[in-house]
Amino acid sequence: MEYKDYYEVLGIKKSAKKDEIKKAYRKLARQYHPDVNPGDKTAEEKFKEINEAYEVLSDPDKRSKYDQFGSQWQQYTRSGGRPEDFDWGAWSAQPGGGGGTYTRTVSQEEFEQMFGGGMGGMGGFSDFFETLFGGMSRGQSSGRRSAGFEDLFGGGYNQGPTRGRDSQHSIPINLEEAFHGATRLLQWEDGRKIEAKIPPGVKTGSKIRLRGQGEKGTGGGQTGDLFLRVKVRPHEVYERDGDDLKVTVPVDLYTAMLGGETDVKALDKTVKLSIPPGTVNGRVFRLRGLGMPNLKDPSKRGDLFAKVEIKLPENLSEEEKRLFQELRGLRTES
Repeated sequence: MEYKDYYEVLGIKKSAKKDEIKKAYRKLARQYHPDVNPGDKTAEEKFKEINEAYEVLSDPDKRSKYDQFGSQWQQYTRSGGRPEDFDWGAWSAQPGGGGGTYTRTVSQEEFEQMFGGGMGGMGGFSDFFETLFGGMSRGQSSGRRSAGFEDLFGGGYNQGPTRGRDSQHSIPINLEEAFHGATRLLQWEDGRKIEAKIPPGVKTGSKIRLRGQGEKGTGGGQTGDLFLRVKVRPHEVYERDGDDLKVTVPVDLYTAMLGGETDVKALDKTVKLSIPPGTVNGRVFRLRGLGMPNLKDPSKRGDLFAKVEIKLPENLSEEEKRLFQELRGLRTES
C-alpha cells in the first residue's frame, strides 16, 4: 500500500496551523476544481487527493493519528524495512465505529469544501485513508448537492457557457522563412487541419494568434485561441540583432590594400561593396535597408553590417615570395 504524504500534497510544513492548512487547500482546490478543468482526468485525481489531505489535516483527531503513524512509518523505512512487510494491523480502523474510527460534525460549508464538484461521483478516498480511518461515516453525502466553483470560492463563476482555454504551441523556422514569411499546415488528432501563415519579420518569441483554434468551450461557450510561439533557428552565415543582420565578408589582401569591390550576399540579393584602399581587418561597413523586414511594417527593413575578414594568400610561388620580400624591403627603407 502506498504511503500518502498529506503535507506534501498541500505544500505545507508539518507545523502548519489550521488557517494555513485551509488557505493552502482553498488555493489548490481552486486550481484543480472539476468545474475549472472539465474533462481533465489528471486535475480530477489531483482534486480528490487534495480533498483527502484536507479531510485528515483539518481534523485534529485524524491529524494526530496520521502524525503518529507517519513517525513510525519513517522509522520503519529508514531501518530498511520493506513497505509490503509493514504491520498495518496496529493502525487499521475497526468496523463499527470503534478502535480508531474518527467522526466529527462538520458544517455545510466544510462539507461542500471537502466534497465539492461531485466528490461522491468521482469515487471515495484512497486505500491508505480507508485503512487508517475507515469508511466515511457520512451517509448524507449522496443526498448533498455537488458544490461548484462558485459555491466554494464565490463570485464570477456559473454553470453557463464557459470560454475554452487558450493553447500554445512552439513552431521552429529558419531565418529565410522569418525574412520572406512562411506557411505551416497544422493537423490535430481529430483530423482537423489549419494553414497558419507566418508573417515576414518574426523573431524568436513572436506570437501568432489563431482565433478559435484553442480548446473548446463548455456549455456552448466560445472556443479559445491558439498561440504559435516562434523560434528562429540560428543561421550559419548571418547573426541577427533585432531587424539588423551581421555577416562576415572575406576580402583578399590585394583588394584590402589597393581597394576594389567585393560581393556581399543579403538574404534577397547580392550587392557590390566598395573596399577603400588600406582597409584594415575587422572593419565594418553598413549597408542600409538590407536587413530583416520590420514585423509591424514589412516595407521597412533593418541594415546589414558587413565585417571585413582579410584572407592572406596561400601557397605562394617563388616569384610571389620574392616580390613580397622586395615590398618588405621598401617598407623598411621608408
